[in-house]
Amino acid sequence: MKKYALALDLQNDERLIAEYEELHRAIAPEIRQSITDSGITQMEIYRFADRMFMIIETTDDFSFAEKAAADHANPNVRAWEQFTWKFQKAIPGAKPGEKWVLMNKIFDLSDNKQLDEQ
Repeated sequence: MKKYALALDLQNDERLIAEYEELHRAIAPEIRQSITDSGITQMEIYRFADRMFMIIETTDDFSFAEKAAADHANPNVRAWEQFTWKFQKAIPGAKPGEKWVLMNKIFDLSDNKQLDEQ
């Protein structure tokens, strides 16, 4: 199993944020299927103000590149991603068009030491 943390910002608009959260209370089965088919076994999303934080656990053979290719080939996922951009904005430091940005793990209490960039 692998674990990743990602960040994303939302538009700073309480109405849009409420709508975005409502969308995630019951995502479409096709979107859920695309997530699990990619090798993501667990996903949690947290929010503070307009900052989002996502933790995913994956199979050992999970690949972000393969997930991106599968998402691009899936019209349901493309429509979802296009629709959700109205709620989202790129986090500072993101590449153009990049949504969720992979975060570097810098501390792990179980190791009781700081970690090098992974």
